[in-house]
Amino acid sequence: MKATCLNFNKPIKDAISRIRFAPASNNLLISSWDSSLRLYDVDKCELRLETPAEGAALLDCCFESESVALSANSDGSILRYDMHLGSSEAIGNHDDLATCVEYCEETGQVITAGWDKKVKFWDARCGSPFGCLSNVDVEVESVSISGLNLMVALRSSVHMYDLRYGLVQAKELSMDINIKCVRSNLDLEGFVVGSTDGRVALEYLGKSNSKNEGYAFRCHPKDKNGRHHLVAVNDIAFHPFLCGVLVTGDNEGHATIWDVLNRKRLLELPRYPNSIASLAYNHEGQLLAVASSYTYQEASEREEQPQIFMHHIDDRQIKSASASSSKRK
Repeated sequence: MKATCLNFNKPIKDAISRIRFAPASNNLLISSWDSSLRLYDVDKCELRLETPAEGAALLDCCFESESVALSANSDGSILRYDMHLGSSEAIGNHDDLATCVEYCEETGQVITAGWDKKVKFWDARCGSPFGCLSNVDVEVESVSISGLNLMVALRSSVHMYDLRYGLVQAKELSMDINIKCVRSNLDLEGFVVGSTDGRVALEYLGKSNSKNEGYAFRCHPKDKNGRHHLVAVNDIAFHPFLCGVLVTGDNEGHATIWDVLNRKRLLELPRYPNSIASLAYNHEGQLLAVASSYTYQEASEREEQPQIFMHHIDDRQIKSASASSSKRK
């Protein structure tokens, strides 16, 4: 599966924190530590927007709509961008680093979290706050939304909130795992987490049975001596249409596509020059974007120029690999 590298006339100057595809187009949103938010038109191979650098590092980003984006920043601010006008405004703040931002289309809420041990809720229509969870006890590194379910990763547990009613359940993972990222999926009726030691755990919501019991696996290659590297799984992205198909990316530049329903590795992508900071499928599942960038996690990280690689996904190849793995079970 060949990849093309996105071309920027002015290179991204610092680590990439997050990439996200737009809800209904192939526009890619990019946040980075160089304080700029970028919007790249993948179809036309051109940069449509680069906001002025204003000091704070951008630690996360997301789309509210095709023309509106949000960012969570190292100074605690939450910014809202009008990408038609190229303007931005602050809608609120955290008392420490703001590490996560998500938008719930069903409720019109912006959800943010940070190192101040708070999860905050904002009305996207007027930018005003209307709720705050201040009892999470630890710094929040990762959150995820699917439908009306909000997942908040807190060290070795995941708390699930119904955005209409509040806390539904707290799911403590059965193994000793330090969570790096959490990603939820409505079709799967569950969620996955990536750990700091190279494991991925799949957990289902509701009551388990023999057909949908969660499990964990290691997701990057063994070394020459047959031992697993203890490398963080930085990001996980679900394919938008193939249920149970996801891609993982780790801090040593390995990306792998998995069928977690059939417990099978489908495809291992060529190793990238840097750590994998973020992954994103487009809305049709035909494109996979991979952000190759140092992440400031390890002293030994390579500090190559941050790059974004674009893979054209052949669904037939993925489906064929998945069907073959099912027959071999």
